This record gives sequence, structure tokens and C-alpha cells, in this order.
Amino acid sequence: MAIPSNIKTNLIEPVLDNPKLNHTSTAAINATATATVEEVLTGYITSTSAAATTITLPTGTLLGAALNATKGTVFDLFIDNTGGANTVTIAVATNGILSTAAADTAGSFGDLTVASGVTGLAQYRLMFSSATAYVFTRVA
Repeated sequence: MAIPSNIKTNLIEPVLDNPKLNHTSTAAINATATATVEEVLTGYITSTSAAATTITLPTGTLLGAALNATKGTVFDLFIDNTGGANTVTIAVATNGILSTAAADTAGSFGDLTVASGVTGLAQYRLMFSSATAYVFTRVA
């Protein structure tokens, strides 16, 4: 059925910003450490450690400078522990804080641990509130 000519339409088709992400480079962190800015900027960190591992993110100042971040900048980070044999825990550094969703629902948005094995894949989002500070939440 055709739309009558006297009815104004404002149809917007959905646009997928990045329907498929290919990470051409990854960083491996297999022991407790602070990730470098370069490792985080790959967007994809792997761990194959047999021991429990904590990965601390760089400060908001360092990440903000590397991303040329401003208020509203968003960056997604994937942690792949499918080849690991123990849990990976993510920690934020200075000027990185958990989002309200992460603080309120620690079991989902605030889940900072990534299991090992087939379920060991997580996606985190860094949302910059300024050039030097970000809030952190799990999105998958």
C-alpha cells in the first residue's frame, strides 16, 4: 500500500557502524601486568595463562591521549581467555571508574572476570567523560 502524498514521512533506516570487526593485531598478556597503551589499542587482548591473571588497564590520561579522546569518545576492548586455563581479572587504573551499571549490577555489567575455556570471551566498553577519564563497563 502506498503512503498518501499528504502524509509526511520520516523514515530512517538503521545503520550499522561496524557490523563486522576484524582485529588484525592482538596483544597477548599471559601474566599479571599493567597493559600498555599499545596493547589496549589493538582492541583485542588474549591470555593463555595457566595461572590466574590480572590485567590492569592504563590510566585514563594515557589512554585518552593515545585515543585523542574527548568527552563522549567510546572504545571497545575484547578480552579472549578461550585458550587460558584460569580466570583473567580486569582492573582499572587512575581515572578509570566503573560505570553506574557496573557498580549496580556487578554480576553482569560489572563482571571484571573472564572465565577460561569456551566461554572465556568478554567485551568491555570505555566511555570517556573527559580527555583524561573514562568509565568502564562490560557489554558482553
